[in-house]
Amino acid sequence: MPNIAAVILDYGAVLCHMPTPAEGQRMADLFGIHVDAVPELWMRNRLAFDRGDLTAEAYWKLFAEDAGSKIDARSLEEVYRLDLEMWARDNEAMIEWVRALRAGEYKVGLLSNMHADMVTYVRKKFAWVNEFDFQTFSADVRMVKPDAAIYEYTLRGLGVRPEESLFIDDREGNIDAARAVGMNAIQFASVDQLREELIAMDFPILPRQIAAGPTASDQTAPACS
Repeated sequence: MPNIAAVILDYGAVLCHMPTPAEGQRMADLFGIHVDAVPELWMRNRLAFDRGDLTAEAYWKLFAEDAGSKIDARSLEEVYRLDLEMWARDNEAMIEWVRALRAGEYKVGLLSNMHADMVTYVRKKFAWVNEFDFQTFSADVRMVKPDAAIYEYTLRGLGVRPEESLFIDDREGNIDAARAVGMNAIQFASVDQLREELIAMDFPILPRQIAAGPTASDQTAPACS
């Protein structure tokens, strides 16, 4: 097992659950598109939004334009609210694991691409966010994954070298970028899959086992950045 001193976790689809298919469908209905088109349109300008280059209004108007539709002020307000609420069901098993890691004297970090309104919403809704030793939200630092700089910023904040860290994220590109800067990394699909990979590397503190259920890859909803 690598000499791990810190575990760094993504928020979306890791510390929180994926949006439900019904929420993905509601998003599609607001723009008059098929639900299968949502993920690609969602990501087209999402990194600029999460970095703070676009306001919420600008991002969603670009989304509507790319979807070939128009959206009125009332629907904009609804999509703003949906965009927050669909990412606001915390994954209790993962939060428990974070607390177990801290009790085991590991440092824990949170590294997420997240636009400013979502940062405010998450900090207000979830007191457990303050239990992390270091938090990196893209809108706060004006950097996004998979840029190397945001990983290096988080490592400095935690006071650990890349090889002393374990990064967990649901997106392959973000995992590849973490490994490129020298971090250990596991791509997250479910709590049980994470548990098995931790067992394989002889990691001493494991998340609790979860009954079989849908994983991130099973959901028809926007991909998390």
